[in-house]
Amino acid sequence: MAIIEQFLADGITHMFGNPGTVEQGFLDALEQFPDFHYILTLQETVAAGIADGYARATGRPTVLQLHSGVGLGNGIGMMYQSKRGHAPLVVIAGESGIAYDAMDAQMAADLVAMARPVTKWATRVVDPRSLLRVLRRAVKIAMTPPRGPVFVALPMDILDAPNDEPVVPTAIPQTRTVPTPDLVARAAAQLAPARRPVVLVGDGVSVSGAEPELARVAEKLGADVWFVDSSEAHLPADHPLARGPIGHMFGPVSRAAVADADAVLIVGTYAFPEVFPDLESPFAPNAAVVHIDLDDYEIAKNHPVTTGLVADPKPTLAAIADVLDRLRTPEQDAEARRRVEQRRAERAAALAAPDETLIAVFLAELARRAPADLMVFDEALTASPSIVRYLKPRLPGHYFLTRGGSLGVGFPGAVGMKIAHPDKTVVGFAGDGGSMYTYQALWTAVRHGVPASFVVCNNHRYELLNLNIDQYWRERGIERHPYPRSFDLSHPEIDFVGLARALGADAMRVDKPDQVPDAVERILTAQRPFLVDLLTDDLIRP
Repeated sequence: MAIIEQFLADGITHMFGNPGTVEQGFLDALEQFPDFHYILTLQETVAAGIADGYARATGRPTVLQLHSGVGLGNGIGMMYQSKRGHAPLVVIAGESGIAYDAMDAQMAADLVAMARPVTKWATRVVDPRSLLRVLRRAVKIAMTPPRGPVFVALPMDILDAPNDEPVVPTAIPQTRTVPTPDLVARAAAQLAPARRPVVLVGDGVSVSGAEPELARVAEKLGADVWFVDSSEAHLPADHPLARGPIGHMFGPVSRAAVADADAVLIVGTYAFPEVFPDLESPFAPNAAVVHIDLDDYEIAKNHPVTTGLVADPKPTLAAIADVLDRLRTPEQDAEARRRVEQRRAERAAALAAPDETLIAVFLAELARRAPADLMVFDEALTASPSIVRYLKPRLPGHYFLTRGGSLGVGFPGAVGMKIAHPDKTVVGFAGDGGSMYTYQALWTAVRHGVPASFVVCNNHRYELLNLNIDQYWRERGIERHPYPRSFDLSHPEIDFVGLARALGADAMRVDKPDQVPDAVERILTAQRPFLVDLLTDDLIRP
């Protein structure tokens, strides 16, 4: 019971998990705490995905409970998402007990070694007198930038032992720091004369709440803003300088974004997160590169920078903007405004292009009728550009993009968002392939009365793999030919509506435009989990 009292002292009221025998006494004790809610899932990957969405939506430490080595193994792929995305998860897993260490018994495993590659910190409690101390340390580490998941193994004999440790709230260090004035002036002086500036931003901006300061600096410089290793709307999607995600696959894409820049400002992220990165620096030889982040490890990790500032983005950007106001000439300001207007005209021209795909009809109707504070969890992948075009993320904390490279976070992430914000309309988007990793999340939503809505963007294939192998063929001079059959999901046809109903959710298929108004109406008025199987075979990327 002391564990629950500690969690409550830290403002933690939910735990996401799947139960196991070695945690049974601990889980039995939960029944005595009506203000602490155990969210039951049918598989650990789902629990980890819901916890990730909840942590991202609240910005608070979030407890994920897994069962021994087998449960931890199931959750590791999704925990990698949380590590890459800096979600402050406190992951706990029971095991049979210290007394049995020498026996090499059933389900015995080195849990700490398993968890270490996908966490900031991993440990095992070996004395009941330090149980709460270790849990407080875990919360502190998870919440200290760079945030991320931590892991604590809890042997059964530790869980069952009496505990008289004091229960006190965790002390989380304050990191709202700004560089000394001379360093701020140096960074501003390197950015001020730029004629072709670029800004690269990541989720450190949203953790800091630095969106207004980012906009001020970008507009002052007239700089294109690219999202790198990013999952939120650090600039409103319709801001003329917002260029969107830079992608996470190919180094040449990132190189093209910065190759002509004479100054690059990197904030709250690292450069660069591709699966296939360039091994040489993509920056122009004489470009000034200023990097601001609270994670000193990421600054100049892969490529040299001119000035690296280990500091909080919000006050640091504000300080740099103040200096830029003094350094920039009227001619430079006019040139910056010209670039902003040029991007505004380009955006208007791009949006003027007609889009008659079914998903465009659906999203346009949803955008027309949805509340301004609609919350979206986007794992649609190849359909994501359409989602951003019509639903236009504008509010911080209301749009989350998948991150980390693994599939399956979209639907459980939306469940976590809705638990965190029960009064808001929440829609989770996933591809047909990705949705099947964690479809059981609908059952959890039904069981706990979480009326989120879900959209399967159903194109009967792993379309992202088709696009990636196109790139592979081009790079190697291989003539285009039929895609591998392993990328195809068209047979047997997956009955997404039937599956949703079997899990207790309401559902309908949309394969014609005249079905769209009814589907949108049901999303916006749903009192229970509701799913749309949206045909997107007509969404073809060049």
